[in-house]
Amino acid sequence: MKHRYKVREIAQQAGLSEATVDRVLHDRPGVRANTRAEVQQAVSDLDKQRAQLRLNGRKFLFDVVMQTPARFSAEFRAALEAELPMLSPAAVRCRFHFRETESVADMVSTLDKFTGRSSHGVMVKAPDDPEVAAAIDRLVALGIPVVTYVTDVPTSSRVAYVGIDNRAAGATAAYLVDSWLGDSASTVLIILTSNIFRNEGEREMGFRSTLRSLGAERGDPSGRRVVEITDSEGIDETVFERVQAALAAHDEIEAVYSIGGGNTGVVRAFEHAGRRCRVFVAHDLDSDNRPLLRSGALSAVLHHDLRADARMACRVLMQAGGGLDGMVDERSPIQVLTRFNAP
Repeated sequence: MKHRYKVREIAQQAGLSEATVDRVLHDRPGVRANTRAEVQQAVSDLDKQRAQLRLNGRKFLFDVVMQTPARFSAEFRAALEAELPMLSPAAVRCRFHFRETESVADMVSTLDKFTGRSSHGVMVKAPDDPEVAAAIDRLVALGIPVVTYVTDVPTSSRVAYVGIDNRAAGATAAYLVDSWLGDSASTVLIILTSNIFRNEGEREMGFRSTLRSLGAERGDPSGRRVVEITDSEGIDETVFERVQAALAAHDEIEAVYSIGGGNTGVVRAFEHAGRRCRVFVAHDLDSDNRPLLRSGALSAVLHHDLRADARMACRVLMQAGGGLDGMVDERSPIQVLTRFNAP
């Protein structure tokens, strides 16, 4: 065990004698396992206290940049603002820069603005594009750490990606859809916002490959047929029109995996066509999906704790700025929500 603290400090924290602590630190025999655990816990507690003292009086200003439908950015903003007071004793403020649609050039322009401003870190949901990666690199080179959120830009020098394992999310959706469809030969409709976001491509790949694997297990190596809609921007009216066209062209569509949103438009399209959607899996428990899940229009929502994401993103940026020890970089757990277990 590292001797980061004086024996007297550890002994006081653990409520043990200095001689006992010294035996544990030097790994001498004759010490019970629970006593060693008490010393380890005392060192951990002292680490936390030291971090708290380092944060006392520190002020952080983070910029949050997102290209995403307003329903998701509103949910994440609410989650982040709920977490900010929990980061005490540090004082953390955020500036928000949200767009539903934006060109790569506009995204780069937004990121470049922070090079001349007093930003202590940036959380960004942006396309995985070389120009975006270069803009992130410019920020990091100036000492402004960047965290990618929901969708990654892995070729950049961002300090961490925060969010779910998107391939695993797609695989989970495939398992749910295939299980609920059973032995039927139904076609599945996949709906993407755009091809420019890495997370959507990863979810689609996870979904398609798992469908094929599940089909092979049943003796059907080609798996279920999949029809794809893209460039919907997650906007209900656009999704409605494109799903309508897909339903008119494919009588066998009975299931939907919505990667990019616009799910109210999906429901309207099925109702307008007089068709039944047997299985409908989507992402995020947002203001659109909550009522759809409660009504049974959505079979399941793949969700992750936005407050936990917000807390982790802030902590990573604070760590990069020297405010905390260690580096937290964990994937968010994927929650499968139905109308029976949704919060």
